[in-house]
Amino acid sequence: MKISGAESQIMEALWRRGPLTPDGIVAEVGDEQGWAPGTVKTLITRLLHKAAIEGAREPQGYFYRPLISRETYVRDESQSLVDRLFDGEAAPLVAHFAEHRALTPKDIPLLKKLIADLEDE
Repeated sequence: MKISGAESQIMEALWRRGPLTPDGIVAEVGDEQGWAPGTVKTLITRLLHKAAIEGAREPQGYFYRPLISRETYVRDESQSLVDRLFDGEAAPLVAHFAEHRALTPKDIPLLKKLIADLEDE
C-alpha cells in the first residue's frame, strides 16, 4: 500500500494520539500543516479507500483509527526506498549515508553492534 507524504501526516496523528474524531484530526494536523478541514477530510477518505484506517461510530462520536502499525509502515517504506534507489541492497544505502552525512561518534559503535548482532543470527 502506498501512502503519500500528506496521508502519512494523518497516519502519524492517529498513531500518536488515535483514535481521533474528524475534528480531532483537523486540530492535530490541519493547524500544524496549514491545511483546511476539507483537505484533511479528503486525505482521510483516501486512507479509508486504501484500508489504512477505519472509522466507527461510538457513543462519543465518530472516530478513526489506524489499521496498519507504524512499524509496518516504516518497514514497507524503508524496503521500497532500498528497492527503488539501491537495487534492494542495504550496504549501498549505508555507504551512501556514511559518505554524504557525517556519522557521529555515537553512530559508529551502534552500526558495529548492529552488524555483530546480524552476524550472530
